[in-house]
Amino acid sequence: MVTAETAVVLPVLLLVLAGVVAAVTVVGAQLRCVDAAREGARAAARGEEVARVIALAGRAAPEGAVTTVRPEGEEVRVTVTAAIAPLGPVPLRLTVSAEAVALREPGAAG
Repeated sequence: MVTAETAVVLPVLLLVLAGVVAAVTVVGAQLRCVDAAREGARAAARGEEVARVIALAGRAAPEGAVTTVRPEGEEVRVTVTAAIAPLGPVPLRLTVSAEAVALREPGAAG
């Protein structure tokens, strides 16, 4: 009887474990996007060139992330978007994104 119960519960436990791993992966990628967007926004507010802003954000972002920089008057807006596969080879792709806005510092170019 214990063997039968284990045979029924084991697949459920594996599915729960896979869900937890996927959730941790997604949250981790989201946090990396937030950090990358903030880093990029700070650099852009200092007056760094767009290529430098993208490079700085790219170091903190998940692999394959896309960074966009949009100056908007006194502000600069940096968006980092990444497509991730939270379960590795399983064909499930999710997109996480974060945006940060910073005021340009006085005397900053751009």
